[in-house]
Amino acid sequence: MSDRTALLKDRVGFVIALARRLHEYGTAAPRLEEAIGKVSARLGLVCDVLSTPTSIVLSFAEQGNELDAVADITQVIRLAPGEVNLRRLCAVDEIADRVIDGSLDLQTGYRQLLELGRPPSRRTRWLTVLSFGIASASVATLLKASWLDLVVVALLGWLIGLLALGAERRPRLSNSFEAVSALLVTLIATLFSAYVAPLTLNAVVLASLIVLLPGMTLTTAVRELSSQHLVSGVARMAGATATLLKLTFGAVAATQLCRVVGVVSLSEALPSVPLWVEWLGLAAGAFSFAVLFRSAPRDGFIVVGSVLFGYALTRLGGAQFGPEFGVFIAGLGVGAVSNLYATLRQRPGALIREPGIILLVPGSVGFKSLSFVFERDVFLGVDTAFSLITILVSLVAGLLFGDLLVPPRRSL
Repeated sequence: MSDRTALLKDRVGFVIALARRLHEYGTAAPRLEEAIGKVSARLGLVCDVLSTPTSIVLSFAEQGNELDAVADITQVIRLAPGEVNLRRLCAVDEIADRVIDGSLDLQTGYRQLLELGRPPSRRTRWLTVLSFGIASASVATLLKASWLDLVVVALLGWLIGLLALGAERRPRLSNSFEAVSALLVTLIATLFSAYVAPLTLNAVVLASLIVLLPGMTLTTAVRELSSQHLVSGVARMAGATATLLKLTFGAVAATQLCRVVGVVSLSEALPSVPLWVEWLGLAAGAFSFAVLFRSAPRDGFIVVGSVLFGYALTRLGGAQFGPEFGVFIAGLGVGAVSNLYATLRQRPGALIREPGIILLVPGSVGFKSLSFVFERDVFLGVDTAFSLITILVSLVAGLLFGDLLVPPRRSL
C-alpha cells in the first residue's frame, strides 16, 4: 500500500467519522453538507455528500481528479435520526478546527471522534428524566394552568421520562413509545380528573407531551425544503408527521376508552397560577432544556439565555404585530445573534439557535390539528393546520432573514 493511498484513507476516514458524528448530534442537512465540503477541501479532497435523516452518502476524490468519471472512494452510512447534543457538537467542531489548522493529527482526531460515540452516563440519563417533568411543568405555567395542574403535569412528565429511559434498550417499546406515552398520559389525567380533582385536561395532556412533540423536526424540515434539500426535507417532514400521528392516536384512543367505560372527567374553570410563577416556570424550563439539549456546564447559561431571549422576542413582537409576526421577529433575532456569536467566538451558532427557537416551534399546533381530525371535527382541524403552516413559514423566514442580516461565517 503506497503512502499516498494510506494518506487518502486517513483523510477519508476522518471525514466519514466527522459526518457520522454531526448527523448523530442533530445537524440539519444543509449545514452538515456545507461543513463536510469545507473540511474535505481543507484536507485536499473533493467530496459530494447527500445527507438524509437516516443515511449519508459520501463520494471522495483527490483534488485535481474530481473530473474523473469514477470517484476514488464512495461510502454509504445508515444511521438513526440524530438528536441535538450541544456538548458533543461543540467537541466535534473543535476537533475539526484543530485538524484543519494542523494542531491535531488525523489519527488522533479520528480517535477522538470515535470516543465521542460512548453512551451517556447514568447521571446524565437520570438528569434527563428529571428534566422531562420540569420542562412539562414549565410549559403548563405558560398555558395558564392551575397549581394542581402543575403537580400532575410534572408527575406525568417524569413518567414519560422513565418510559424514554426504558425504550432505549427495548426496540419494540421504542417503536411505539410516542403512542404508549400519549395513551398513558391521557388515561391517567382523565381518571384523575374524574375521581380525584378536576383538571384543565387539554392543557395537562399537551404540556405533559410537549417534549415528545416534533416541532423542532418540523421546523428543520421546512428549512431544508426552503434550501432545496428536498430529499432530506420531505423525509424529515414524513418522520415528524408519523410522530404526530402516533401521539394523536394514543391520546384519542385513551379518550375513547374512557368514554366506553363511562369515565367522564370533571370540567371546571380553575384559577391559573400567578404571573410570577409563569416567569419562574419559564426560567426552570430553560434550565431543563439545557439538560435535554445536553449542553456542557460552561454553556448552560448561554443556552438558558437563548431560550429566554427567543421567548421574550416572541412576546414583544406578538404584542405589537400579532403572533405570527412575533415568531418571525424572534426567528430573525435568534438567527442573527447565533451567527454573530459563531463569528466572534469561533464556536457553533447552534448553541444559541437551537434552544432559542425551542419555545417557538409549532409542534403543539400540529398535535391539536390532528386531534381535531381524529375527533371528526375536520373544519377546525384544517383551520388549525393552516395556523401550523403560518407559524412554520414565519419561523423559517425569520431564520433565513437572520442569515441575511448577519451572514453565517461557520457551517454549524
